[in-house]
Amino acid sequence: MAREELTRLTGNGNGTCGKDDCPNVYRTASGSIVVQGDLSNAFTAPDGEGLVEIPEETLREAVRALGW
Repeated sequence: MAREELTRLTGNGNGTCGKDDCPNVYRTASGSIVVQGDLSNAFTAPDGEGLVEIPEETLREAVRALGW
């Protein structure tokens, strides 16, 4: 899936990661959530999964964007 296929819920593109503005939260066409952030090794995720860390404010911004 290409980034262009996702709806960006957070960030304005002016952050420290430039136009990618990480960390960030996206919504897919099917309604699932994709999170971009710093890799975390808090524990070992199962095969095929990964862990990322995002600031609380990024998650709050995504929730506001979704109207939850």
